[in-house]
Amino acid sequence: MSAAAAARKRGRSASGPGAGAGSGKRRRKADSAGDRGKSKGGGKMNEEISSDSESESLPPRRTEEEEEEEQEETAQEKKLRLAKLYLEQLRQQEEEKAEARAFEEDQVAGRLKEDVLEQRGRLQKSVAKEIQAPAPADIRVLRGHQLSITCVVITPDDAAIFSAAKDCSIIKWSVESGRKLHVIPRAKKGAEGQPPGHSSPILCMAISSDGKYLASGDRGKLILVWEAQSCWYLYTFTGHRDAVSGLAFRRGTHQLYSTSHDRSVKVWNVAENSYVETLFGHQDAVAALDALSRECCVTAGGRDGTVRVWKIPEESQLVFYGHQGSIDSIQLINEEHMVSGADDGSVALWGLSKKRPLALQREAHGLRGEPGLEQPFWVSSVAALLNTDLVATGSHSSCVRLWQCGEGFRRLDPLCDIPLVGFINSLKFSSSGDFLVAGVGQEHRLGRWWRIKEARNSICIIPLHRTSRPATAGS
Repeated sequence: MSAAAAARKRGRSASGPGAGAGSGKRRRKADSAGDRGKSKGGGKMNEEISSDSESESLPPRRTEEEEEEEQEETAQEKKLRLAKLYLEQLRQQEEEKAEARAFEEDQVAGRLKEDVLEQRGRLQKSVAKEIQAPAPADIRVLRGHQLSITCVVITPDDAAIFSAAKDCSIIKWSVESGRKLHVIPRAKKGAEGQPPGHSSPILCMAISSDGKYLASGDRGKLILVWEAQSCWYLYTFTGHRDAVSGLAFRRGTHQLYSTSHDRSVKVWNVAENSYVETLFGHQDAVAALDALSRECCVTAGGRDGTVRVWKIPEESQLVFYGHQGSIDSIQLINEEHMVSGADDGSVALWGLSKKRPLALQREAHGLRGEPGLEQPFWVSSVAALLNTDLVATGSHSSCVRLWQCGEGFRRLDPLCDIPLVGFINSLKFSSSGDFLVAGVGQEHRLGRWWRIKEARNSICIIPLHRTSRPATAGS
């Protein structure tokens, strides 16, 4: 074998399996180096992933189907929320309607309860505590009569006042302006062709509840009936044998009750210009009379010391005792209760179910006279605001006194005094209770026992201001 061939043989063996092993070793080294580098790089990547671990917690990317499904669920939830909101609004509206219905039902029930109590004569609205004493400057004084005012009445709409006096005249006044709307002058006795009127001192007046008729009675035993709006004379009722001292219309009708010093009570039908009947029972001159909607009337018996309730259909009477002196004034508070005043200075509250006063206030206006010879001030007039607990009394003690009736009319508490000089011969509350009218004179309406010279014969309009009550639940 030649040397060249031997060299080629060595060269092939060098490039053979040994060389492949060397190259494999080099590849393994390179791979191991790459692995090391990769492991190093992987360590860095692991470190980055561990530092950004929050990104690993994110949910995997959703498919379009999943997003569409979630969007569809969101729309359904929105519809459900809106439906719940709508149902909640409906529920609130129904609750508000139910509250409104309950409030209306409460109002209707309260009104019905008031109507029932009013019919039974037991209604007693509490207004007395709200009344504030007016300032003397707020009292309006209307002057037009020459002699003492004996009686006043107010029209049902509170727009006008009628006053009458011992000078035999009647004046119609405007409440708003205080001006004279009409004057019915004194009629001369025996004179012919003159306008009709009274020729004797007028003691009492009454106006029908619809404001159509006005009736007036005088010491000459006559009752004259007028059209209240125009003051036109209509006709005259005769039949009493002495001075006519009390008149009252039955509410809601044109039935007229009258009483007199002849001790009788008469019933008339004004619309038909007719006499109905006469009732007897008092033992002395009757001083005053009042009536409401029931077919009955109440009278103050003067010196016989009784208050009587006359039941017209049965032609019967109930007799009440309580005052020690002459009972000169009486007024119904409601169908079952009344207030009266006497010249012994006492004021009494009565209930038709008891023959004795429910409450008796002696010396209601104090005492007068020298020490040791004191006498109580006469109570010359009383008034009551219909179906309430407010009462007013008048005397010649230089004031009108307001009172509050206690629960069940079993107590009489003084509220305030309103200064007025003279004899308070008549008191009337307006239908609304916004003002009180007083007829003031220098003399008592039934006589001339005293004369107060500093007094002025006038009509006084006393405003009754009320305190605002705090709002209550349901009001």
